[in-house]
Amino acid sequence: MMEKTDDPAGAARGVTFVPAVPAAPPVTEGRTRPSGVQSWPSGVRPWWVGAVLTAAVGAAAVLGPAGTRWLEHPAVEAWRTVCLAITVQALPFLLLGTALSGAINAFVPAGLFTRVLPKRPALAVPVAGAAGAVLPGCECASVPVASSLIRRGVPPAAAFAFLLSAPAVNPVVLTATAVAFPGNPAMVAARLLASLGTAAVMGWLWLWLGKEEWLRPLLRHRHTGHRPGHSRRTEFLLGFRHDFLHAGGFLVLGAMAAATFNVTVPGAVLDTFSGSPWLSVLFLAGLAVLLAVCSEADAFVAASLTGFSPTARLAFLVVGPMVDLKLIALQAGTFGRAFAWRFCTATTVVAVAASVLIGGALW
Repeated sequence: MMEKTDDPAGAARGVTFVPAVPAAPPVTEGRTRPSGVQSWPSGVRPWWVGAVLTAAVGAAAVLGPAGTRWLEHPAVEAWRTVCLAITVQALPFLLLGTALSGAINAFVPAGLFTRVLPKRPALAVPVAGAAGAVLPGCECASVPVASSLIRRGVPPAAAFAFLLSAPAVNPVVLTATAVAFPGNPAMVAARLLASLGTAAVMGWLWLWLGKEEWLRPLLRHRHTGHRPGHSRRTEFLLGFRHDFLHAGGFLVLGAMAAATFNVTVPGAVLDTFSGSPWLSVLFLAGLAVLLAVCSEADAFVAASLTGFSPTARLAFLVVGPMVDLKLIALQAGTFGRAFAWRFCTATTVVAVAASVLIGGALW
């Protein structure tokens, strides 16, 4: 039987017609899609898929069927509770950050930030660090916003200063610190000064030693975002969906790691380190990294650690919003692993040093 074709002449001759038209739509789509959005799916698809899978696995582990026998073990139930608490605690702020990131990408003119910030990057760093006070969220919100700022032409050093300061110096966090330490305004002032100092130093260190090849290729392209003739609403939705799904999986991964530490490390370990001034600072700094407590709640955790010195508890408050397991995972997924391990290690050292200096001057 003769094969049915769309070409009458070809059918009459018994020749199968193979149209060449289907190759055209991908080319047309590539020309019409906004250039600021076009590179997202192709540039991050492996990470995007991995983030979604991680989130799915984490959600299944936390919200799995209670009837399964091994899930009813007390340690596993405690792990699920802590993991779920960290995820739920951070999720609203991650939504806030990704919404702000999408709005910046779609609605804010590309040259706005470069006009507002000082032209000299060395001066733009402390200005961006001080501007972190305007974002009332935790560290999960600052990562996608900083990524969007870099794509809009903001120098990476200034964006990283904003990333570090925003979770630690905004009014909500400082108010929570004042409530957690009543009658102790020195702790609020120390947290503000040490956090701003750490953010500025890290921005300047990036200007001095940072290399853009450590960043993911997408972040090396400047002034992306809205293009004339394209729907801002569509660009906002695409940016929001990409950033949220991309970062959400890494948030769950970090929460799972923090929950594992909470369950496996016995409380008696805290008493071992509280007696030494230097070891207590290092221990609480490391504890802040592992616990991954939201910056708007970490002051209450620090206040409960009454066996430790004020300087050690200050280190907990300064390091936590800047470096923790979920942040490391988020930064690795957003900026790249080559960046994350260098930046997080240096930030931890600088934050501990700033805490010791400020704490030593006040107490």
